[in-house]
Amino acid sequence: MNHVAVVDLGYGDAGKGTVVDWLCATRPVHTVVRFNGGAQAAHNVVLRDGRHHTFAQFGAGTFHPGVRTHLSRHVVVDPLALAAEADHLATVGVTDALDRLTVDSDALLATPYHRAANQAREIARGADRHGSCGLGVGETVAYGLAHPDDAPRVADCRSPTLLRRRLTALRERLTAELGPLDAPPVEDCLPAFTGFAGRVAIVDGSWLTGALRAGTCVFEGAQGVLLDEWHGFHPYTTWSTTTFANADSLLTEAGQPRATRIGVLRLVTTRHGAGPLVTEDPTLPLADPHNPTNPWQGRFRFGHFDAVAHRYALAVAGGVDGLALTHLDLAGPELRICRRYDTTDRLTPGPPGDLDRQAALTARLLRSRPLYDDPPADWAEAVSAELGARVVLTSHGPTADDKTPHGPLLAPPALVRADQRR
Repeated sequence: MNHVAVVDLGYGDAGKGTVVDWLCATRPVHTVVRFNGGAQAAHNVVLRDGRHHTFAQFGAGTFHPGVRTHLSRHVVVDPLALAAEADHLATVGVTDALDRLTVDSDALLATPYHRAANQAREIARGADRHGSCGLGVGETVAYGLAHPDDAPRVADCRSPTLLRRRLTALRERLTAELGPLDAPPVEDCLPAFTGFAGRVAIVDGSWLTGALRAGTCVFEGAQGVLLDEWHGFHPYTTWSTTTFANADSLLTEAGQPRATRIGVLRLVTTRHGAGPLVTEDPTLPLADPHNPTNPWQGRFRFGHFDAVAHRYALAVAGGVDGLALTHLDLAGPELRICRRYDTTDRLTPGPPGDLDRQAALTARLLRSRPLYDDPPADWAEAVSAELGARVVLTSHGPTADDKTPHGPLLAPPALVRADQRR
């Protein structure tokens, strides 16, 4: 089975959702598998008729009838946010999203208490805020690591007594640490979580094994490799493994070969919130209607194409089979390419877990200055040459119609068959 895994080789917001949507529009796809992150994901998909949805937990192929979503055990599941997302999908014509959803019983459960604690910690950082989305995903992971045997999980939603005990312990621990939380009483939360269990299919790991054998699956990553929990620029990172590692482990457990790896890059290097963005240029005449300034992440920042940072991301991810280059419609004479900084032309990944090393790298990047070359005549060719990887898909706009495959790797099956007949 020709499974595909899609990750972002930047700081997020490169267009993973629109690439996944295109894949589901051009070939039969059984399931989109989410393999990291949680409700803080924001994958925008626009259809040719103008309908738009920001996919957070549902897979970005959900506009296509029959395409399922599976939230693996590596996803932090927020039932309240999931219900709100399903409601919006219904307003744009997708009324069966919950019917096409499966959730791994072992996934961690995000609650209003995690969200309140996350926001309290971020506010307390003042000027040193990390740029959190404020949705409690990192707080959920941290609590799960600290209390692995008592952290609320999706399976608990099927047992009100167990869920009440775990939610009560969670609330009491966080209140003892942080003071009163801006969150409802446990008894007010229980109906929503037990209702979630009655509405969606909660499954074990064998479900995904069957799906991987039944048809093509697309693994949809969240955030970006430059935000990775171990290899990102600490402390401006996510509590999530943003490389292909989780997808690889799920495939290995199911006895499947490695998926085709697609790395997504935006022509303009961007970052939402605090942290290094060496090529940032506030004078670039750009805007993104789907990524406005918000009170938690702050500004959506724009920079010139940063080949140094993206080479680092490729090395951290272990390479790709092809690149998807998006937002080519933003190419203009003002946009340049950065092949080196004043301090280096290459960043070297370190061993996972050495956060002191990553913090030192962050400090170094905050002091670095970009050295620019003029815009290339052919951006796809230049990006391929700089990163040593083929550009196999280009995008000049938000819809599937704006995508062009290059070569057979991602060509729609019908086109590949036609090429083989010639």
